[in-house]
Amino acid sequence: MENKRKICLNELYDIIQDRHDNPIAGSYTNALFDMGEDEILKKVGEEAVEVILAAKSQGNDRLIEETADLAYHVLALLVERGIKPTDIQAELERRHR
Repeated sequence: MENKRKICLNELYDIIQDRHDNPIAGSYTNALFDMGEDEILKKVGEEAVEVILAAKSQGNDRLIEETADLAYHVLALLVERGIKPTDIQAELERRHR
């Protein structure tokens, strides 16, 4: 069995940021950025609906898959807008006070 390393959301953000700054031909991430913010927003919306559908009737495995897709596209949106995960963390901490 292959031993794959674990990836956290901050690492995924860094990978997406790197693709944004250093495009790689054939990369889905770069194709998404090339299509622009409206396309990224469209994908976030589609994935959010798919999360809801999975939660309602497709089981936990499918919910996990769709949530991963949603997280990826939200992170791509953050990169596109120049927002860092630490900005989100700061907002969550502000709300917790």
